[in-house]
Amino acid sequence: MIRARRLSLALSALLLAACRAGEAPAPSDPAQAAAAAEARGTQAAWIAPLDAAVSRIDDAMPGDFGVYVRRYGDAPGTLDRGDARPWYLSSTIKIPVAIAVLEAVDAGTLSLDDTLTLARTDYVDGAGDLLQHDPGARLSIGTLVEKSLRDSDSTATDMLIRRIGEAHLNARIHAWTGGGFGPVTTILQVRYDAYGPLHPGVADLDNVAIVRLRNAEAGEPRLQALARELGVPRSALKADTFDAVFADYYRGERNQATLPAFATLLERLIAGELLSPESTALMLGHMRAIGTGDRRLSAGLPPGTDFAQKTGTQVRRACNVGVIDPEAARDGATIVLACAEDFDALTQAEQAFQTLGRALGETVLQPMH
Repeated sequence: MIRARRLSLALSALLLAACRAGEAPAPSDPAQAAAAAEARGTQAAWIAPLDAAVSRIDDAMPGDFGVYVRRYGDAPGTLDRGDARPWYLSSTIKIPVAIAVLEAVDAGTLSLDDTLTLARTDYVDGAGDLLQHDPGARLSIGTLVEKSLRDSDSTATDMLIRRIGEAHLNARIHAWTGGGFGPVTTILQVRYDAYGPLHPGVADLDNVAIVRLRNAEAGEPRLQALARELGVPRSALKADTFDAVFADYYRGERNQATLPAFATLLERLIAGELLSPESTALMLGHMRAIGTGDRRLSAGLPPGTDFAQKTGTQVRRACNVGVIDPEAARDGATIVLACAEDFDALTQAEQAFQTLGRALGETVLQPMH
């Protein structure tokens, strides 16, 4: 289990600076103000009880539970229980993908009304309804952004990445955050990266063959289905178990980020530093309306909480990231990121997210509701 991480790396840097200069530097923004207050031993009253609550959640859930909370406005502060290491992001990578697309719209190099043609090579398994569309269908950039964020449609996401380019996407993420993200790939590439080490023939399978694997239950049946697609016996696959296949994949750096780095991305989004007011509002509107968050943080938050969010789920991995009261930005928003890994069943992770939502309502959100 992950043990208590009382202060963030940013706080440690402030403490070091104070020791060298004899006093804490004058903070220039709310995040620095919160860290400086913590360095003086005057951390916000909500931090200790929330920290204790997260510790109990982590202990109760099989596997690990990483949490990062940053509060602005009154009682500002940061709770960082992300273990100072990257977490697998699953479909939450669809947030930076959408930001990169809308940034291009703001720059005039794309339009929400521009259309992309759905190709057979675009299909990828996952949520959403584009798998039911025939090749040749034309969809607007605006529709694809909506489907990617609201429905977590992986085919829509990969179409958008195809349009802006993977290299461009990763360059923009680095420019926005200054680091902390590993390379972000298409959703389809995740499948090739995970299954590729099992057999050389995986590289020759087309995407539709990869999509067909979803018809087999996750676990041994899916490995048997992969062997059938390859035309080889199951024993030819270099894999003992399905979980081990993805455990090996997660040891890499792709589609991972530290929680503070992702928090910085969300902070700059709500502060209007990444997109125009119109594109920021569009982004937050889609994030408020997602269809995949009913059993996670929002299920435990106080009724009526304004929560713009995104979820992500993969084999023994789940995340829920977002911003509470995003319109308040640095005057009162609360950024929340939570990721679970190595649980035995998704319901265990969902229970952890819900319990965290209740804990947020009883601590950091208490002055707001």
